[in-house]
Amino acid sequence: MMGQDRPRTRIQEKNRATILDAALEVFSQHGFRGATLDQIARAAGLSKPNVLYYFPSKEAIHATLVDGLIHDWIEPLRALGPEGDPVEEILAYVRRKLEMSRTMPRESRLFANEIVQGAPRLGPEITGAFKVLVDEKAAMIRGWEEAGRLAPLDPYHLIFSIWATTQHYADFDVQVRSILEPKGDVHFAEAEAFLTALYRAALTPPGPATG
Repeated sequence: MMGQDRPRTRIQEKNRATILDAALEVFSQHGFRGATLDQIARAAGLSKPNVLYYFPSKEAIHATLVDGLIHDWIEPLRALGPEGDPVEEILAYVRRKLEMSRTMPRESRLFANEIVQGAPRLGPEITGAFKVLVDEKAAMIRGWEEAGRLAPLDPYHLIFSIWATTQHYADFDVQVRSILEPKGDVHFAEAEAFLTALYRAALTPPGPATG
């Protein structure tokens, strides 16, 4: 294994990035259990011994990818702030999550596979810092609801719903494209319009009763 204390050369950095990108493709297609070092090496255009020079095992490659993913994954939720109009803030969060599904589908499937397998590597993050962040945003949403600025909805299930409706377009990309047969990524614009209308209707507080 390459020494961890030595600064990496440009070629070493390039090869390491190539391996990680190839591994992301392989893991997102086959999951952790179905992926092999031979598949990763072929996808990277490197020999298996060359891959093992940079990473001691398949587990080490997967752990590096997962560790780097969690920061990107929670950033859209972290950006949900108290300053703006609550409905628009949540709609902006929906759009950020949908854009991640468009631009980072492999990362989404890697994350989904990790969760389906019981989150063996992300477990401490999910029950620790990630849960703290979700609790914080749920409390903020509940405060908006109590102030009459949002329709009364369970904030946790609202967040879960946003995850499900946006990540679907990455995790079930083959199914979506098979049914819609879109040209390129045009269906993401359609999905954004639909989800914006859906959540706006669900989140907008009822107006004063008229009689």
